[in-house]
Amino acid sequence: MWQVYIKELIELLRDKKTLFFIVALPMVIFPVLFGLMGFLGAKAAVSEQEKVIRYLLVNESAAPEFASNLFYHNDFKPVKLKLETEAEIIEAIKANKLDLVIVLNKDFKTQFDNSETSVWKAYFNGANLIGGIKFKMQNALAKFNEDLQLQIFTNMGFDQAQFAAFKKPVDIEQFDTADERESFGEKIGGLIPYILIPLCLTGAMYPAIDLGAGEKERGTIETLLLTPISRFSLVIGKFLCITTTAVMTALITIFSMVFWSFIVGQLLDVKVVSEILGSVGILDYGLIVLLLIPVSAIFAATLLAISIYASSYKEAQNYMGPLSILVIFPVIVGMTPGVSLNLTWSLVPIANVSLAIKELLKGTIDYSLLIPIFASTGFFALISILFCVHWFNKESVLFR
Repeated sequence: MWQVYIKELIELLRDKKTLFFIVALPMVIFPVLFGLMGFLGAKAAVSEQEKVIRYLLVNESAAPEFASNLFYHNDFKPVKLKLETEAEIIEAIKANKLDLVIVLNKDFKTQFDNSETSVWKAYFNGANLIGGIKFKMQNALAKFNEDLQLQIFTNMGFDQAQFAAFKKPVDIEQFDTADERESFGEKIGGLIPYILIPLCLTGAMYPAIDLGAGEKERGTIETLLLTPISRFSLVIGKFLCITTTAVMTALITIFSMVFWSFIVGQLLDVKVVSEILGSVGILDYGLIVLLLIPVSAIFAATLLAISIYASSYKEAQNYMGPLSILVIFPVIVGMTPGVSLNLTWSLVPIANVSLAIKELLKGTIDYSLLIPIFASTGFFALISILFCVHWFNKESVLFR
């Protein structure tokens, strides 16, 4: 068994494709990819915030104070267009002639004097996720509304202090009992298993294809079966080799995340990142790795069984494709708001590991729940291994 394990592992490590998925992908490509995504996202957000909104007011004479506020606002720039119908307004925005059109109610002054709410219409493209146009418009309108409210209360004999008290009779001074680690873990803790667990699957997938369907395609499966090694030892040796590559992928990914987070924290002088990562103890990092071992074992056994059944590389890849999608669903549980680790969730494979990693990063895990997590995940891993051994002993599968 160990001879098979060492032989297969050495051969895999000689394969450039395997090394790419085990080492290069988690160590270099993913950090660069996520860093680039973060940079572009931040750049887009800054660009949206700095964007000057081209606007048009229809019936602006109804509220000259509001028109004046927008005209002298740094975030807004007036555009001279003649738009009379709603269709013309929508078409102008779609043609990128302007960004915002606000149609004021002609009877605003009369409605204000009669203590009635005046309804205005705003047209803009709200497809942007950042929503800079809507945010800036609401801020400008909120300031105008506040000025009107102050005017009403001043006419009624109230001063600014009384107006402020009336506007906000109760103010709350907030004290967050969650430390930085817990807040950090809650926000991105669900994302970490979303990266780690699929990477374990990827780290097991290509070695599994090579050690199963690859043997068939190369015509070496018959030679392997003639060696004085039991089929059980052959399967377990291959299984351990695939599990090792999956765990290695996870280990390198964890190291890469910690390493690059420290580097980014130091370069950008964001000490909080280094402090939070430093607050996660060696025990917790070790438990994260241990949690990934039975998950990797499930993937290794399942993928090896699929690979043994397939007659070629291409067929094996076709069978394994849907598995990549199925794995995502239980992993997403860790990212679902309001879902926390309990006894019920600790018995659900993959989802339990996803939630446990999130709780470990937050520092709020109930360590007693690790027992059912390891027990349930280990049980499913054992079932997968036994099925794989049974599958390997069927001549109809090996020589199909």
